[in-house]
Amino acid sequence: MKLTALPDQAPNNLDKAGLKLSTSAIAPRERHDWLREVICREYAQVDIISPVHGDLSQELIIYPWENLQLSTVKSSAISLQRSPKEPCLNRHDAYLMVMLLSGDYLMQQNGRDVVLQPGDMTLYDATRPHRVHCQGESTEVIYLSIPRTVLRNSVSGIDNCTALRIPGRQGIGSIAGNFLRSSVTQADQLQSYEFSRLAEHALDLLSLAVTSVRPGDFSLSRSRSVSLNMIKTFIEQNLSNTELDTALIVRHAGLSARYINTLFEDEQTSLMRYVWKRRLENCRKELQNPRYAGHRLSDIAFRWGFNDAAHFSRAFKQQFGCSPREFRQLPSF
Repeated sequence: MKLTALPDQAPNNLDKAGLKLSTSAIAPRERHDWLREVICREYAQVDIISPVHGDLSQELIIYPWENLQLSTVKSSAISLQRSPKEPCLNRHDAYLMVMLLSGDYLMQQNGRDVVLQPGDMTLYDATRPHRVHCQGESTEVIYLSIPRTVLRNSVSGIDNCTALRIPGRQGIGSIAGNFLRSSVTQADQLQSYEFSRLAEHALDLLSLAVTSVRPGDFSLSRSRSVSLNMIKTFIEQNLSNTELDTALIVRHAGLSARYINTLFEDEQTSLMRYVWKRRLENCRKELQNPRYAGHRLSDIAFRWGFNDAAHFSRAFKQQFGCSPREFRQLPSF
C-alpha cells in the first residue's frame, strides 16, 4: 500500500525535510493496514487495536536527526501491542523516548504501568513486549528513537530505566522536555547543520533525565560504572588508531582483559565487538553525510581504524544489512 505524504506546509531549510504522513487521504477501511505498515517500518513491530467507535486517524512528521529519529504524532484513540513472538529487526534495535504534549497516554512494559501527564516523558525498549494506549479523542506526542548502543553508552543500567515516569514540570525533566519540544517546533526554521548539532545536546539532556529516575539499587556498582565510562572514553578518542586492540586498552585502563569484558557483558557485548560497532557507526554517519559524498569508501573505512576494505565491507553488511556502497545509494527522506 502506498504511503501518502502531506504537502509541505512551510518553507523547509533542511537538507532532509521531515517526512509528513497522514491517514487523511486514506480510505477509512484501509487505514488500519496503512498505519500498521508505517509504525512497523518506522518504530516497532506491533499490532494495532483500533477504537470500537470513531474513525482511526493519525498524522506523523518524522525527522532524521543524526543517528536519532525525531517525530511528532497526532492520533485518535488507539492501542499498540508488541508480543514476545514479534521478530526483532535491526533498524528497530532502539529505545523510544516519549513526551506527551496533550491527551492521555499509558505505556506498559516490564510489569510496570506508567501514566503520563502533558510534559511528562518515559522510555521503553522497542524490541521487548510492550503496550501503548492513547486514550481520548486526540493525543499528541513527541517520539525520539535512540539506537540501543548510543543510549547504553550514555546511561549505565539503562534497562532498569524503562517504563518510569520522568516528571516534566520541574528539574531536569522540565529542561530536557522543553529542549525536545523546541527542537520539534523550530525544526523547519533551522539550517541542516544547526538542526544536526542539536541532536547531541538532546541526547545529553535526556540521558540526565533518565538517570534522575534510575532506581538506586540497580546492579552496576559505581566503581564498575566509572571504569566502564573511562574505557569507553579512551575508545572514542582512539577509534581511528588501527592499533587499538585489547592489549592497548588493557594497558591504558590498568585492568585485566577478563575484567573489562565482564564490564561489557552487562551491556550484552564484548570489548572488541563494542570497538567494531563504534567504528562502523561512525562510518555509517559519514556515508549519510553529503560532506563526504566524494570520499572513497576505503578512505572512510581507514579513517575510522579499519585496515582492510574487504573486511570493512563484510562487517558493515553484517551490522546494517547491506554493503557500504548499497547503503550510500539508499534514498533518504
